[in-house]
Amino acid sequence: MLETLKNAFKVKEIRTKLFFTFLMMVLVRFGSQLPVPGVNRSYIADWFANQSSDAFSFFSAFTGGSFERFSVFALSITPYITSSIIIQLLTIAIPALEEMQKDGEDGRKKMTAITRYLTVGLALMESVAMTIGFGRSGLIPGMTFFKGVTVVVTMTAGSALLMWIGEQITDKGIGNGISIVLLINILSSVPGSFVSLFQLFVSGKTIAKGALAAVIILAVVLVTIVLCILLQDAERRIPVQYAKKMQGRKMFGGQSTHIPLKVNTAGVIPVIFASSLMSIPQIILSFTGKTAGTGIGGTILGMLSQNNWFNFNRPILSIGLILYIVLIIFFAYFYTSITFNPIEVADNMKKQGGFIPGVRPGKPTQEYLEKVLNNLIIIGAVGLLIVVLIPVFFNGVFGASVSFGGTSIIIIVGVILETLKAIESQMLVRNYKGFLTK
Repeated sequence: MLETLKNAFKVKEIRTKLFFTFLMMVLVRFGSQLPVPGVNRSYIADWFANQSSDAFSFFSAFTGGSFERFSVFALSITPYITSSIIIQLLTIAIPALEEMQKDGEDGRKKMTAITRYLTVGLALMESVAMTIGFGRSGLIPGMTFFKGVTVVVTMTAGSALLMWIGEQITDKGIGNGISIVLLINILSSVPGSFVSLFQLFVSGKTIAKGALAAVIILAVVLVTIVLCILLQDAERRIPVQYAKKMQGRKMFGGQSTHIPLKVNTAGVIPVIFASSLMSIPQIILSFTGKTAGTGIGGTILGMLSQNNWFNFNRPILSIGLILYIVLIIFFAYFYTSITFNPIEVADNMKKQGGFIPGVRPGKPTQEYLEKVLNNLIIIGAVGLLIVVLIPVFFNGVFGASVSFGGTSIIIIVGVILETLKAIESQMLVRNYKGFLTK
């Protein structure tokens, strides 16, 4: 990795792109510190400090603390991510969108424009809901119509600006801009989380206990990172053989290739979907004044909170853990089913004269791909659960509350690996162009 970065800085074109990406990342963090006009930040900080639900910690980690500080970028890039997922799902249900997606560069531009409009719409809805909710709670002092409009416009514009920054990084920088914006937000909370872990388990302890705790913390982090890397890179390669064809007096084809199927076919999407779905009731109940405790509302809030899943004093709250596992497995199957179509792959192979050794073309190939895919999905989902639940376990048993967890680590590792591969491909293309010019 270090050698790749060292060689990349030797190339002026790549060095310029890296510098541009760095400036955009600085701009993101700068905007995360700017307060929304008319908002008392001390009230907001005190309100968040009194929240027992971990739903706000989830959003705070994804927004780099902007949500907690109620800054200009409080909504972060989440409206864009949500709109992208919605558009991707709608392409299956709406034939017009499916045709547009297959319409080359023009179709891609139209899909991008629709995603942008939907992003602004979602950001507007979220900012209105937050402004009304916080305004009624008295956290926006002297709440008036014009002050509310100012807050809504500022937060919506901040989300749109982040979307623009992400697109600029993709076009003029290195890697996927939206992923990098999400990465820098998550990374900003990591130092504070390690400081909290140090103060909780190391500071004030004897040398032996403090050293043991530090070793355990580092071991858990390293094991989680290694598991994330294995999940990101592991794949099942299905061999494919193409039959030879006679064209004129020459034989063409006959080459061997493979279909790469990632073990973690859905990536981190199932975790994000499941966490977001379980956090919505927590946020609604928190705004109504409910807290985890007695009563139906308090019990439901306790079940949905990850902090209570390994609470052995109240095992009934671990029902939320079972729901979380079911949701992750469901979304793993659901998202994979819309991104990989075994029927289409089998038909294309048959038309091009390709076949899997030992499997007949057509229906048997489709059934074979479905069987392999189902096995990979369950393996990937179990791997995701292990990575995600390791921090949750230590949080519930030892009270190791941190703003980042398995979801954040998966995103960090995935985006870093993706960016490094983008740098390597840029260097490879440059060397290939140089070879052609010579």
